[in-house]
Amino acid sequence: MALFDMPLEKLQTYKPASTEPKDFDKFWKQTLAEAHAFPIEATFVRVKDEAYKLIDVYDVTFRGYGGHPIKGWFIEPAGNQAKLPCVITYIGYGGGRSFPVDHITYAVAGFANLVMDTRGQGSTWSPGHTADPDGSDQSTPGFMTKGVLSPQTYYYRRVFTDAARAVTAAVSHPRVDAKRIALTGGSQGGGIAIAAAGLVGAQAKIVMPDVPFLCDYPRATTMVDSMPYGEIASFLKTHRDLEETVYKTLAYFDGVNFAPRIKARALFSVGLMDTICPPSTVYAAFNRVKSPKAMSIYKFNNHEGGGVFQTVERLRFLTSHL
Repeated sequence: MALFDMPLEKLQTYKPASTEPKDFDKFWKQTLAEAHAFPIEATFVRVKDEAYKLIDVYDVTFRGYGGHPIKGWFIEPAGNQAKLPCVITYIGYGGGRSFPVDHITYAVAGFANLVMDTRGQGSTWSPGHTADPDGSDQSTPGFMTKGVLSPQTYYYRRVFTDAARAVTAAVSHPRVDAKRIALTGGSQGGGIAIAAAGLVGAQAKIVMPDVPFLCDYPRATTMVDSMPYGEIASFLKTHRDLEETVYKTLAYFDGVNFAPRIKARALFSVGLMDTICPPSTVYAAFNRVKSPKAMSIYKFNNHEGGGVFQTVERLRFLTSHL
């Protein structure tokens, strides 16, 4: 795939027309208040496995949206007794928390790491262990249109609430420094990180979304026909009369609208040949972040983005600022 989106100089200034609902903050304040009515009840159960000699691993459960149990992993350097900065990781589309071996990077670099499972997902490319008890009305296969006819019922209302609650769960751990919290993830995980950072405000010091999904829906859904954005187009192809309703719902869950609310120092990354999350949609969110920020640009890469190069950049960023 050649460069297909805007030239870089236009990407760096691109800001789509605002779709922010007037009651955006009220909606999310009420949603989080409903979730906070449930005690977090975070539990960390030690995983005894001789395979992990340099890290300590804990099976995590905490209460997310609706008080539903959300699974995760908590990983720290072996034998740690100090309060550590904690990186909270959100997972890409279709994946689950997988096994601890997939998440050892931050712990071996000296950080604590809480990995949040994604409700209802975890049966595509990595296994998960968290159910989504809430159903939905008509939808296409996948998660993008589950409950999309109302912001109250939309799937990502539950996921983003879980993500904010994951921060509460992390800081409840006695060896986590609550003043040094970082949020990260790739693709869907990056979109979740943007939303969570917008929701928790100053509780997060760092946010690092890689090739983030869930940004600038109006452009993404008409620019690429790849999945998962294609799920929305497929839904509207059948439900021709529901376009206005769908986009009205999606506006409450657009990274572009969460971005101005981010207080954390940000490190984004983008692949300029990305046909899954087009570069302009990444910049649409990035350009609205008001806190200190940086962008890692990978000119010849698709949705894999920077790969291990970006892993190194994230570790350097954390070391410098956390």
